[in-house]
Amino acid sequence: MSKKKFGLVAATAALAGVLMFPSSAEAGRIENRAGNQQDRIAQGIGNGSLTAREEARLDRREAHLNREVRRMRQDGSLSKREQLRVERQQDHISRGIFRQKHDGQTQPN
Repeated sequence: MSKKKFGLVAATAALAGVLMFPSSAEAGRIENRAGNQQDRIAQGIGNGSLTAREEARLDRREAHLNREVRRMRQDGSLSKREQLRVERQQDHISRGIFRQKHDGQTQPN
């Protein structure tokens, strides 16, 4: 096999590996975002913009997503499709946090 052909095969294999397996940075992105969302919920409780019931509902949604991610990772790392699905669900939870924090309900004194 010529050097040129070998280089092309090696580059193609490396690209396929990058696309098939998410980097640790991409895998960590999901956990970082989940942590940020938990911080936002805690901030809402701290400043009174979230009620206890709203917090419980948001926490249940986060816990459900975390269980789902753990199930997906039993086979190894998340596929690109699974990552997109998780990120879409995190987007949905994030919008819910924003709406609940800004809906005018406050923690009773």
